[in-house]
Amino acid sequence: MSSLSELVRAHTDLDAEDVAWLHQLLADWQIIADLSFADLVLWLPDRDGAGFWAGAQIRPTTGPTAYVDDLVGGYLARGTRPLLDTAYDHARIAREGDPEWRDDVPVRVEAIPVRRGRRVLAVIGRNTNLLGVRTPSRLELSYLQTATELTQMISAGRFPLPGQRSDHADSPRVGDGFLRIDAEGRVGYASPNAQSVYRRLGLTGDLTGQTLAEVTRALVPVRYRVDEETVSAVLGGRLARETELGNGEVVVIARSIPLAPTGTHSGALVLLRDVSDLRRRDRELLTKDATIREIHHRVKNNLQTVAALLRLQARRIPFPEGRQALEEAVRRVGSIAIVHETLSQAFDESVDFDDVADRIRRMVADIGTRGAVVHTRREGSFGMLPAEVATPLAMVLTEILQNAVEHGYGETGTGTVVLRIARERAPEGSEDDVLRFWVTDDGRGLPPDFDPGAAAGLGLSIVRTLVSSELGGELEFGRAEPHGTEVAGVIRLADVPTRG
Repeated sequence: MSSLSELVRAHTDLDAEDVAWLHQLLADWQIIADLSFADLVLWLPDRDGAGFWAGAQIRPTTGPTAYVDDLVGGYLARGTRPLLDTAYDHARIAREGDPEWRDDVPVRVEAIPVRRGRRVLAVIGRNTNLLGVRTPSRLELSYLQTATELTQMISAGRFPLPGQRSDHADSPRVGDGFLRIDAEGRVGYASPNAQSVYRRLGLTGDLTGQTLAEVTRALVPVRYRVDEETVSAVLGGRLARETELGNGEVVVIARSIPLAPTGTHSGALVLLRDVSDLRRRDRELLTKDATIREIHHRVKNNLQTVAALLRLQARRIPFPEGRQALEEAVRRVGSIAIVHETLSQAFDESVDFDDVADRIRRMVADIGTRGAVVHTRREGSFGMLPAEVATPLAMVLTEILQNAVEHGYGETGTGTVVLRIARERAPEGSEDDVLRFWVTDDGRGLPPDFDPGAAAGLGLSIVRTLVSSELGGELEFGRAEPHGTEVAGVIRLADVPTRG
């Protein structure tokens, strides 16, 4: 299905500012569909003037749909729907006298011009399934009256209002709580859900007839009104904006849409939503995230303490082999500490592994070269990696880089170790990325009889175990050109075993 922007580029002469106006309208048109109990279809004029293209479509959540099929991308030639022609040519709302019949369903049709300045950009087809129409209640009459005023504002170029958008996940919807207030800010009608919202704030009487801003001030302590001026303007119906308020236990989002169908401010539509549970969950998630980060921070500190103790112990051992073994343990512990330090600064259980890899490179080069002069560099990017991949991969890179420095150059050699990365991105929505890396040195190279499967060293044993068991990957050892060693690894992230 094509997007609105793609259809505009392909079939119309609308410019970028026109498209921005239409996008702003679409951000709010679910409200109009729900108030109207009707399907809305945005029809775009063909650049040749031969007809209209369906650029967007939305169905009501308050009533049955008039269109079972999706219309976006469809085309109507001029004359097929005379109401569209009339609304576009004469810049006025056009209504059908008799309903149309679609699949044995009577549908009332209206066409509303979408004006920006003096130009008509498009036409909204409003289609009401009359099988869902019954004797209207006061709520339904209030909905329909408000929808009529909004469509009049659209046809006059007064809606959408500048800077107003409602496409946030927690924005109030029509069914959450609906208020109509007059030009003085008095409540003319409050839906049962809106009344319930104010009951939860502590109201004991009826909202109808009361000044909304005054009632709210009496219920909401000053410390919970972030911006008094904004609260008064929103609840007075003079400002098209959302505001959040509460009393310490209940949190409410109020959104105001000022109404001026004839050009003069006549009141406002105010939507309410009780988001107490959402905010409570947000606080719980923040607390959980902070706790997890603190745990990672403490683990990092503990690992650094262990590394420091091992380093002290190494200095007291007179035997070179024992001292070397403890130094290797210090590096291994240090690589794990780096991962936990990175996780302690993150907001989820993912790591920017480029930073981890660079710190491991520098640690190995600083600690492991002794008398050799070895430079290291990284080419390519690991990107973000989950913690269950980052920790074992950090250990693997530490061992491979250390082996490259220690066995490739000894105590007096010079050279460069290069870490190259290639990450093959899977299709969007899939986690099946393939991560390839190569560690290449220009040192002495592998012994002629080297067999990685038979090597008994602790470092290689750690690498083999981590790559095969923890990462579900593969590792190969080979000779680099013109001399040196290259270790190549491949990890399919979807195959990494998860810890239950």
